Amino acid sequence: MQLTIQWADSMAFEVHPPSGNTFTMDATPESGGRNLGPTPVEALIASAGACMAMDVISILKKKQQVVTGYRLEVEWDRGPEGEYPRPVTAIRIQHFVSGENVSPAAVARAVELSDEKYCTVVSTLRTSPKVTSTWTID
Repeated sequence: MQLTIQWADSMAFEVHPPSGNTFTMDATPESGGRNLGPTPVEALIASAGACMAMDVISILKKKQQVVTGYRLEVEWDRGPEGEYPRPVTAIRIQHFVSGENVSPAAVARAVELSDEKYCTVVSTLRTSPKVTSTWTID
């Protein structure tokens, strides 16, 4: 799989994934950006949450749970400001589910299955994949 990230201007970058759903990532104004999209760290954290959310909602539907509302609140910690790199050191994901007679056991199992078996993003973060960088001057 491959995606392309193209510099737009300033600190904004357009991401062109294989799905064709282009989006922009940018920095905050304090870091030279214009807030045209999430920061890369925000996108990383959001990817973990959205991956779990998609799993959980899919599992709950299969368990015939009538979900009428679902949101996640995701908090994270990073290394101290001014020290680089500033890796994300902890991620906490809280699921809030509402619906008609939703089973607590079904929700607990759906979250557990996503967390331990299905969520590719969370699994990837836990395995610390090897990252390599190369460069070319066009």
